[in-house]
Amino acid sequence: MRGRDAHATKGDAPVSTDRPTDPTVPLTVDGTRPAGGRISRRQAMQWVLGAVAASSLPTPTGTTFGQEVGRTNAPQEQAAKVPHRARGHVEGGYGTDPVLNKEYKPGEVWPLTFDDKQRRAARALADTIMPKDAYGPAASEVGVVEMIDEWVSAPYQQQSADRPVVLAGLAWVDAEAAKRFGGKAFADLTDAQRRSICDDVCHAPAAKPELKEAARAFARFRALTAGAYYGTPAGWKAIGYVGNVALPQFDGPPAEVLAKLGVTQTVK
Repeated sequence: MRGRDAHATKGDAPVSTDRPTDPTVPLTVDGTRPAGGRISRRQAMQWVLGAVAASSLPTPTGTTFGQEVGRTNAPQEQAAKVPHRARGHVEGGYGTDPVLNKEYKPGEVWPLTFDDKQRRAARALADTIMPKDAYGPAASEVGVVEMIDEWVSAPYQQQSADRPVVLAGLAWVDAEAAKRFGGKAFADLTDAQRRSICDDVCHAPAAKPELKEAARAFARFRALTAGAYYGTPAGWKAIGYVGNVALPQFDGPPAEVLAKLGVTQTVK
């Protein structure tokens, strides 16, 4: 979580996720969400690529976490929701990907997973992890929730493994919110109430035994949220990334960079 008092994990160690204080990092970002609300499906699928690195983090297996919150999330039952042709991709490899320069209507490539309740919980959780601040918009404002929905809906091995984990995690935050705060859904809590739940599961090694599975699910959702967010133009600006800019010519690394690294430019 990016707030000053919030904590998240990087690897297995708790770390503060305050934004950098380097004065070269821009303090504002341009809005990237279309006026119509939801981002285009093409954008969401393209941003899936930005979360590939996050997919290397461990995913819990053999868990009864879904049953603990009154849901059935067995991988075979989740896979049953995917069309037969797509399930063949899970068993035999990646198969044929969508054409990314074509506009698709929801459901044309593969069915999306989140229902309205899950989408509300995902939006609230993503915005708790990556809230709007001086450095950038909230996660939901740049399509992170849509990207995660695409990710867990894709008929591939890693995504199919993540689907029950993410769905169980969303069910858990709603169930925990109801238990702690008079039957309210997670999306209906105050920011402080949401953080109090997340703080109990944001560092798996320190989580109580009964919250270990929830902590692992939270870690997976957080990794996908960060991967999606920092794969957007808003995310690039938040960390001062200036790549992907066409140059009329390249004269080598700047002198100050070479000096900092203690190397000399030898190629002209």
